[in-house]
Amino acid sequence: MDWYGLLVAAVAAERVGELVVARRNGRRSRAHGAIEAGRGHYPAMVALHTALLIGCPAEVWLADRPFVPALGWSMLAVLAGAQALRWWCITTLGFRWNTRVIVVPGLPLVARGPYRVLRHPNYVAVVAEGVALPLVHTAWVTALLFTLGNAAVLTVRVRCENRALAGAAPSLGSVPA
Repeated sequence: MDWYGLLVAAVAAERVGELVVARRNGRRSRAHGAIEAGRGHYPAMVALHTALLIGCPAEVWLADRPFVPALGWSMLAVLAGAQALRWWCITTLGFRWNTRVIVVPGLPLVARGPYRVLRHPNYVAVVAEGVALPLVHTAWVTALLFTLGNAAVLTVRVRCENRALAGAAPSLGSVPA
């Protein structure tokens, strides 16, 4: 396996690690009365992310995509930044982070870490990774198709998450001072 295949495999392994964290966090959240929303879009999201991980090396191999150093190295830096942002989100949210929309009623929104600046910083990481990972090795068709599919999935996902968070957040009168 070449270095790009190893890179994609490392990202896939990182995804498996995220699923382990998500399952653990889901159990803990449910123990605190969490409610899950958006089960309908989750399989599409999983399929899209799986297709990204398959499409990247497949396009490079089938279309004989070259490594273009200026593009490849800059996209590798974007990819590293996306991974750092994702794990910053995961550590900031703690047991509240999940790959599913699982919300514990009554908890206030997190307003520290990257959430001080952005409402959904994890999705910024997903968008950046979806562009950068394929473009590390000029798999531009995969980058384009993932970006289009991800735009559709994230439109549904963000609306679902916003509704779930709004319905679970405490009223202003019940937030401790």
